[in-house]
Amino acid sequence: MLLAIDIGNSHIVFGIFEKEKLVGEFRAATQLHKTSDEYGVLLKSLLLDKNVTPTQISGAIIASVVPALTEVFEALIQICFTVTPIIVTHQLQTGIAIRYDRPEQVGADRIVNAAAAFHLFGSKGQPLIIVDFGTATTFDVVSDQGDYLGGAIAPGLVVSAEALSSRTAKLPRVELIAPKNVIGRETSESIRSGLVFGHVGLVNEIISRAALELNKTPYVVATGGLSGLIAPLCKVISIVRPTLTLEGLMIIYHKGRSS
Repeated sequence: MLLAIDIGNSHIVFGIFEKEKLVGEFRAATQLHKTSDEYGVLLKSLLLDKNVTPTQISGAIIASVVPALTEVFEALIQICFTVTPIIVTHQLQTGIAIRYDRPEQVGADRIVNAAAAFHLFGSKGQPLIIVDFGTATTFDVVSDQGDYLGGAIAPGLVVSAEALSSRTAKLPRVELIAPKNVIGRETSESIRSGLVFGHVGLVNEIISRAALELNKTPYVVATGGLSGLIAPLCKVISIVRPTLTLEGLMIIYHKGRSS
């Protein structure tokens, strides 16, 4: 079995693969103060809930945007499962060519998403745009030839909501749900309208402008924790793939094993 780990700024997502099939998925809050021992206890407990024993883990791969936790998880995997994990970097064989001016600046999660999208949807003959609705909302553009061209980064919906609440005296923190109307009749509704429909407008506009620069209609793949909220409201999104990052980790792992 393969253990795939996506370490993000807000959450750590774990996936268990039996060959190419995702058979288990779970997540935990990202906590910088935890040690490898503490995360090891948590991970073993989560695996036990999925009826997976440590001896069943034969490989591991990590994508991390939190450098402080990369070494923590690398150590715990070696201790708990006696395997050496693959760490995703811009130098790893992923199936795409990174055409960024400074490739080392591309986040591991963005590399993984781009590789997964090209592997899964590259046969459509269109450029691809991957929108990941996480702590940040990221847009990654891949050509129809498999070249990673770059993208855009915007504050995520939760970050925007927290900033609005913390930087104002009278505006409350609201639950992030799709409002029925743009014109809110009370403060909470008005905030939801501005946050949700404002984010929808952000997504539609960035993708529309990217399509003009590409001079082609892109195939747009949405992923991330808030994709289920925003994607149905966006006119430009082609498909929602919540497990895209985990799938990308599995794909990259097998590419590395076969090369």
